[in-house]
Amino acid sequence: MQLFSTFEHSIFTEMAISTLEKRGIKKENIFVLPLDNQMGERNVFDTIHRSDGTSLIDIGAALATAFSVIGASIGFKLTLGPIYWGLIGAAAGFLIGFSIRLFTEIVLKKRKRLLKGIHSEVIVIVDCNEEEGEMVENILFSHYALGVAKVKG
Repeated sequence: MQLFSTFEHSIFTEMAISTLEKRGIKKENIFVLPLDNQMGERNVFDTIHRSDGTSLIDIGAALATAFSVIGASIGFKLTLGPIYWGLIGAAAGFLIGFSIRLFTEIVLKKRKRLLKGIHSEVIVIVDCNEEEGEMVENILFSHYALGVAKVKG
């Protein structure tokens, strides 16, 4: 049986490994692998295969609607007429709203786009008998493993 677990890189990982060795798991049956986490910034624009759930056109759509109504209302008194001024207002409102949203995402929320939260930094793989599986799992969880998976075989 193999148990796979992920940990943050901390003293608890070392404590879990030493506890496993004290309980009879041989050093040769414990494999520790550090992970490389993504350190770069996330993309602002979404692709067809990946989306972060943030819309850049929501403010633009609202301002386009408002500006088109205002442009059409004022357009009755202007030379091009209400339809053209409604379209001009919609385009201007959309560009202003899109620019505001793009500015907030790039400048104001720059830190939020970086990966945050708990990252798995170390994978610990333990080979053991099926009888020892429950004990190993309890030891890993008691030393703050982020997750544990069992593979029988």
